[in-house]
Amino acid sequence: MTRITIATRESQLALWQAHEVSRLLTLHHPELDIEILGMTTQGDRFLQASLAKAGGKGLFVKELEQCLIDERADIAVHSMKDVPFELPSGLHISTILEREDPRDAFVSNDYSSLEALPENAVVGTSSTRRECQIRALRPDCNIRPLRGNVNTRLAKLDEGQYDAIILASAGLKRLGFADRISHTLDTNICLPAIGQGAIGIECRQQDANTQALLQPLHHEITALSVYAERKISTALSANCHLPIAAHATQFDQTLTLRALVGSLDGQQMLRAELTGELSAMPTISQTVADDLIAQGALELMASMNDSHS
Repeated sequence: MTRITIATRESQLALWQAHEVSRLLTLHHPELDIEILGMTTQGDRFLQASLAKAGGKGLFVKELEQCLIDERADIAVHSMKDVPFELPSGLHISTILEREDPRDAFVSNDYSSLEALPENAVVGTSSTRRECQIRALRPDCNIRPLRGNVNTRLAKLDEGQYDAIILASAGLKRLGFADRISHTLDTNICLPAIGQGAIGIECRQQDANTQALLQPLHHEITALSVYAERKISTALSANCHLPIAAHATQFDQTLTLRALVGSLDGQQMLRAELTGELSAMPTISQTVADDLIAQGALELMASMNDSHS
């Protein structure tokens, strides 16, 4: 019998993802003995400050990666939107599961959509990407930080702290809260985060046995889309706390990639888009990134980095 230890955060959504990976592994390999190792990460502990000020989304994965490096775990399960673009030496994302809905969800007990909100409505989000796009559409809204797990965020809405909150549709659907979605934001209104809706499995590059066990779980169409999106951040040398979005879709043998870099106040919104052959994915990503750079993305990002320092 082979034993696999899965490192995961202990939030309800992260545990759901780990158990889903466990279920799929057992489906393909009934003989496996699977242990789930739950951990509280820095990102889970620092809930008072915004993610950008606390250090970015990478705070959710560092402890899990250390478990892999120390060989206390064989794999770590992540939301791909939380995975930094540079991984520790010796580790890699070997497997990406089929993607759930990548779009953002508008959640409110009183209003049907972003457009229906009254003037100066209080909107909660922990994402600079969401904030800049909401401000571009509704500059009158009062955007306030929203941290904590999905249940905590929904509870804060129900307590009346916000008129509406913006969450990932994927997380709500996975946890059985699809009925809380008042309106799904079109990607033309709110372009998703890089990797949003996709679950990634990280392991040691030299661990061939574990990679072989994971291979049946890999969804190549999702993986190609997520890799295309992640190459945007690599090309821009972007960190996780900047308002950057990218979303790739596939049709037949073509790939369409859209990307955005915005200012936090929503006043500047740089956009680029390209469709090409699926086989030319790296070139498509680089061309879209070059288009953003030509529009002034690097200068805009530098000015926002300066404001955070």
